[in-house]
Amino acid sequence: MAVPITSRGAEALKEELKHLKMVARPEVVAAISEARAHGDLKENAEYHAAKEQQSFIEGRIQELESVLSNAQVIDPATLPKEGRVVFGVTVTLLNIDTDQEVKYQIVGDYESDIKLNRISVSSPIARALIGKEIDDVATVQAPGGNIEYEIIDIGYEA
Repeated sequence: MAVPITSRGAEALKEELKHLKMVARPEVVAAISEARAHGDLKENAEYHAAKEQQSFIEGRIQELESVLSNAQVIDPATLPKEGRVVFGVTVTLLNIDTDQEVKYQIVGDYESDIKLNRISVSSPIARALIGKEIDDVATVQAPGGNIEYEIIDIGYEA
């Protein structure tokens, strides 16, 4: 199954994978080797912590390789500018109740980061926005009740 991801998100995952393989993996192997040198492995906390870290790193490497092998990379700059909200666009919204503006980029699950205003395409807000156009109102079902957003702008930059 293809996993949608922006070109920037794919690059970030490739960088993380490279770091894990070239830096983190050798560091943890060295830590395991050093902990082994301290003797009795049953009561060696350093050894067990290093083995746990190694397990995490190997799991993350497998996860990233799987995501990247199934990735459908989409560059927002190359999307047809039809004025509709689609994967990869940056959308500016106006909360109708509070008059606050917010800007989100709709990205893949593996690159979403609310601190950077990147929301997952599978999030409730993104699902409410997909297919809408400028001046449309999208109703988002939130835990505290429905929130209505008016779409002010749609950007296609990466």
